Amino acid sequence: MMRTILLIIEYDGTDYAGWQIQPNGRAVQEVIEKALAEVLGQAVRIHSSGRTDAGVHARGMAAHFQTSRDLPLTAFREGVNRLLPEDIAIRLAREMPPGFHARFAAVGKWYRYTILQAEVRSPLAARRAWHLRTELDVDRMREAAALLVGEHDFKAFRAANCAAKSTIRQIFAIDITPEGRFLQIDVRGSGFLKNMVRMIVGSLVEVGRGRRSVADMAQCLSGDGESLAGPTAPAKGLCLEQVWYTL
Repeated sequence: MMRTILLIIEYDGTDYAGWQIQPNGRAVQEVIEKALAEVLGQAVRIHSSGRTDAGVHARGMAAHFQTSRDLPLTAFREGVNRLLPEDIAIRLAREMPPGFHARFAAVGKWYRYTILQAEVRSPLAARRAWHLRTELDVDRMREAAALLVGEHDFKAFRAANCAAKSTIRQIFAIDITPEGRFLQIDVRGSGFLKNMVRMIVGSLVEVGRGRRSVADMAQCLSGDGESLAGPTAPAKGLCLEQVWYTL
């Protein structure tokens, strides 16, 4: 009998070419599949809820695989973790009903972007935060962020090589929270285009710096304001926190 196993995975993406296996660098998926193959005694393919780009982190990446091996769930967490490098860990292994797919069953995702606002860079935060010396206007950023909540055409907030057939997406909430020297930008939505969260953050930072207006953000959603979107924020500040399922 074929079993479907869901894994919740945490990783520091600094030293990886992204989640997906690719010819030009080591990928998180590749490392996990090799560890799973050693535990299972056979090759296995894992299917994720989505992809993260090079340098992007995850606290709650969801992925599933199928196996006929009758191993306890502890083998897929403790057993695999013993074979993984320190920057990747399986946080949870759970058996799912037949037909479950980590990507197609997902109903929402939560990303967090971390900004360090300080005159001096922080070596301890260097791999996990975008360092800015500029003091940002959080109130203006929140005003601009509120315009993005809901269902909109986000074609202004996608990478040039994004292959998505539709650019319509729904954002549930954007919260911007100062925490000491750090500014946390939490974006929750039904799904995201390639680089969408990083471009939203880059645009909000431009508003916070006074380089773009709140009206510019509204124009980005109008269909003819792609040139008004801000730059893509660095990958290192982004972390996939959670993927939601109704199961």
